[in-house]
Amino acid sequence: MTTVLAVANQKGGVGKTTTSVNLAACLGATNRRVLLIDLDPQGNATMGSGVEKQGLALSSFEVLMGEATVAQARQKPTAVDYELLPANGDLTGAEVALINEIGRETRLRLALEQVRADYDFILIDCPPSLNMLTVNALVAANALLIPTQCEYYALEGLSRLIDTVQKIRQLLNPELRIEGLLRTMFDPRNNLSNEVSAQLLKHFGDKVYGTVIPRNVRLAEAPSYGLPVLYYDRSSTGAIAYLALAGEMLRRQDGEAAEVRQGHGQ
Repeated sequence: MTTVLAVANQKGGVGKTTTSVNLAACLGATNRRVLLIDLDPQGNATMGSGVEKQGLALSSFEVLMGEATVAQARQKPTAVDYELLPANGDLTGAEVALINEIGRETRLRLALEQVRADYDFILIDCPPSLNMLTVNALVAANALLIPTQCEYYALEGLSRLIDTVQKIRQLLNPELRIEGLLRTMFDPRNNLSNEVSAQLLKHFGDKVYGTVIPRNVRLAEAPSYGLPVLYYDRSSTGAIAYLALAGEMLRRQDGEAAEVRQGHGQ
């Protein structure tokens, strides 16, 4: 079964794009078939995958507007082991254009139906707001990964996102589940980071990934070279952390699949 994973948090600067690009690269390195969807008008996941965002012939905007299929708009960047549905500033027009459209929340889900079977994982890099683009991602997804910095306002922002998830689950997508919370840009020397980390574990328990993404210079440098950190510096702590995250996610999925098989056998 294909995992469609929305990477979302309405707070900016928490590592959504960094996580989307590097997790796609690490899953691709395990021979999984991966599609990364850039759903942020900033187009940072597109640039971070080595694709120039200016002058795209087709992008996620055309897919949402029904002017192109995912199969027509996706690309295979030369430097990475995943496919990409790119984005640029055109995407800002999608929200306005979709306001009066019937079924506006389900545009992405319907578009992905034609290609879901082509992939093991479809990752969606969401914009830093709970707008119609993010709603489309949450309606299309069956799982949600929430990157969060261990800082003062983290829990407040999370409560709003989880309220939104519950509403979408009730009204539009009962399959949506929280796959996990990922602690990003973590500095263990910082007392506040450790306190907020402890609060996250207390509130969300085993939904918090054991893997922690550290602050890492190589991780910050890699996008300027149009590369995931795995290809920029495989030995860096950032690359090792995202490989560990991919491994943890795959082990979780294997465990869940085994439980389902056992349940059917009883």
